Amino acid sequence: MERNEIRKNIEKIDEKNPPKMPKFSVEFMDMAVNPADNFYRYACGKWDDINQIPDDKMEWGATTELVEYNRYVLGKILEKCASGDDGDENSDERKLGDFYLSAMNIEMIENLKTKPLEPILDLIHNVKQKEQFMELTGKLHMMGIEPMFSYESSGDMKKSDIYAFYIVQGGISLPSTEYYILDTFEELRKQYKEHIEKMFLLTGNDQEKSKHMSQIVFNIETKLAKSSFTPVELRDPEKNYHKYMLRELKEKFPGLQLDRYLNELEVKNTDYIIIGQPNFFHNLEDMIREIPLDEWKVYFTWHVIMNSAPFLHKELEEENFDFFHRKVFGQKSQEPRWKRTVRLIDGEMGEALGKIYVKEHFDSRYVEKMNEMINDIKDVFRERLQKVDWMSDETRKKALEKFSKFRAKIGYPSKFIDYSELKIKPDDFLGNIIRANTFESHRMIGRIGKPVDRELWEMTPPTVNAYFSPTDNEIVFPAGILQPPFFDPELDDAVNYGATGGTIAHEITHGFDDEGRRFDAEGNLTEWWTKEDEREFMKRAEQVSKLYSAQEVLPGLYVNGDLTLGENIADLGGVSIAYEALQRKLSRNPEMRKKIDGFTPEQRFYLGWAQSWREKDTEELLRWIVSSNPHSPSTIRAEVPVVTHEDFEKTFGLPANNESRFKKIRVW
Repeated sequence: MERNEIRKNIEKIDEKNPPKMPKFSVEFMDMAVNPADNFYRYACGKWDDINQIPDDKMEWGATTELVEYNRYVLGKILEKCASGDDGDENSDERKLGDFYLSAMNIEMIENLKTKPLEPILDLIHNVKQKEQFMELTGKLHMMGIEPMFSYESSGDMKKSDIYAFYIVQGGISLPSTEYYILDTFEELRKQYKEHIEKMFLLTGNDQEKSKHMSQIVFNIETKLAKSSFTPVELRDPEKNYHKYMLRELKEKFPGLQLDRYLNELEVKNTDYIIIGQPNFFHNLEDMIREIPLDEWKVYFTWHVIMNSAPFLHKELEEENFDFFHRKVFGQKSQEPRWKRTVRLIDGEMGEALGKIYVKEHFDSRYVEKMNEMINDIKDVFRERLQKVDWMSDETRKKALEKFSKFRAKIGYPSKFIDYSELKIKPDDFLGNIIRANTFESHRMIGRIGKPVDRELWEMTPPTVNAYFSPTDNEIVFPAGILQPPFFDPELDDAVNYGATGGTIAHEITHGFDDEGRRFDAEGNLTEWWTKEDEREFMKRAEQVSKLYSAQEVLPGLYVNGDLTLGENIADLGGVSIAYEALQRKLSRNPEMRKKIDGFTPEQRFYLGWAQSWREKDTEELLRWIVSSNPHSPSTIRAEVPVVTHEDFEKTFGLPANNESRFKKIRVW
């Protein structure tokens, strides 16, 4: 179908009510509340009162507000690419435009029904014996469909300058292993089986067969889940690193035939792979042997349908949404199609889209202001490493060496991914997704055994987030998050040091949280702490875990302090370190020490941090966060690091805090 004909069928983005840039504001505060009683309410109470979670969201807050703003900007970029002339078929703009056209052509997608699935389902149908399972798994993994387990290519945690090939537990469809095990999710499991049955019905099977197939899928996934590590166990990097030479695989895992899998993926230039959870794969061997071939084929078929449903005709798409969004996470209605398409393309061709985004919408002057803040925060953290009284000189020397090699990336990568080999068609939506996933798979697999390229990023430039990489020993702040309410060059430094500075310090602290501290100056997982220093660190870490485990999210539902330990240590460190960096800046610039909107710089610092975490979540999302997410809920992140900070009471003129719920703890 010609591009001009497709353009006629697609809906335009509504420009009547574009989203507003979110902001920091004292108008969001509820000053009738005592900050010691409920600091989140004090900082964000009025915002909380006037905002509800939109029907097409499962959460609404500072991050979501900025994501909405960015998504509109990205949508207009894609719409422009789609409306441009036919030009160079191999240009990024043409490919982005064609991808957008293919996703927005609802009429074409409805007419095709499940036809795009046929060549993939034929791969499963043609399997005649279990010996072909690993080749089939490899083919599907290349397409971005991940039955049985998952793979990744990243820096070797024990030889961080080389890309290694990892295989890790997976093969389930619910959000985490906890959903198959905990009593909390018993009703959801029942609904999940009903959902699978409906999906098989919608793809041409009768009622009885669909019900039988649903039970098969559920049984297999439950067995996979029960042999998997819990979310807490997945946080231990040493426990999830097991190196096997290729020649060992047949002996160690004779029932998996991993050589067939690696050959299918064309894994080369390496003589070893890393297996995250060997017991999971031993159990998978038993399952392959015990479960009949036809049942496995049902399981594989489900994963193809489930992964593809959001990109197929309305009946499948809506049934998929009804379960995985409405029932699992409490989202009442779907987002407009163009928003879903923006999110998808950002995931599939995000650096091509991001290259245009930063060229048109990112102010490079922000980099200078960010570097100034980062350097202030680095100075504080370096001094803390030099002075912390529970660390021996032996460990301190190595910690300072590690920190001396730390670096920060801001805005966008120095080089972008080359998409010239990726074929995008304006009339082949699911095909575009599969080709994009296959392109990324080839890119990831092709680098195995080669030196790590330190200039590549793990997030796209428009992303509203940031991260720390332990193997690269670096923090990364994409352009997308360098906007209000997180970073606002028009506001006073106090607010920026609270919101963005706190996040910078948070990411830096990740290099020395309970996971990150185990990686050395070169980014290698190794024991470089003395035993006594490790014990002293863990004493403090256990206090953090206990503090957060006492925080109630819903009636009777509490934060898992062990699951969230790394993020909580980073939050506590983030606020404390950024606060001290602000104090130093105020000392250098005493003219800045003045009230704005009736609040001191210190008060505005705390408010800036808290308002950056303002958020409302559905109950279903909160239950997922508590069971599976290594981050505490946002309202707790907004409050606890502030109220436990040593200057909190003094800053707000409050009596000393003697409540055990908010015990003062400093790790860094």
